[in-house]
Amino acid sequence: MTRMSVAERRAALIAAALGVIAREGVAAATTRAITGEAGMPQASFHYAFESRDELMREVVRHVVEQEERSVLPAMAPASVPADMREALKSGLEHYFAGVTADPDHERAMFELAQYSQRTPGAEQLALVQYERYYALAESSLLAAAELVDEQWSRPVDEVARMLVGLTDGLTFTWLATRDDDAAHRFIDFAADALASLSRPRRAAASRAAVTVDAASQQGSRS
Repeated sequence: MTRMSVAERRAALIAAALGVIAREGVAAATTRAITGEAGMPQASFHYAFESRDELMREVVRHVVEQEERSVLPAMAPASVPADMREALKSGLEHYFAGVTADPDHERAMFELAQYSQRTPGAEQLALVQYERYYALAESSLLAAAELVDEQWSRPVDEVARMLVGLTDGLTFTWLATRDDDAAHRFIDFAADALASLSRPRRAAASRAAVTVDAASQQGSRS
């Protein structure tokens, strides 16, 4: 095969690992299977990665970065949404379009999370995966709030965990049923539920000003 740079070899092995995991699960993703999928001799694996565990960490990083490149631009559309519900629905619809375009990608990530939970020594992989999901969700929620001039009534990291839980449910259910209509109804529900945790910034500022003014007047009367 044509001589590849280390970066090209790493990219090819990451793509191959995702393919094997999606079809056969993480346990089947041996270095032999992955290099075979990539069309490389097995001995070439260690020119790119020190270990299979390092490759799995890079698979997680690669997939989350792909989602960042996909999801974050969706939270800054050309036309400004009317409110938080519309912003969230738009972002969730964009996310779901990515799921339906590449189901193997999502199946592979669920496989990785499940594998790490039941494999001694691999528990950290799921933690890394979900911490990155939470960070991405938090960035998306902050971008949405800025876009529609609203703020979250609960800590944004808490809302981010709810968003990840909802997208996990949406994804897993769709992978099992392939029911697009049910998925879109779920998106409507999720947008409603999450939007109920936001409020206009100006209204909050007005309430704060009234409170300060009332306190000031009370002080002047005492």
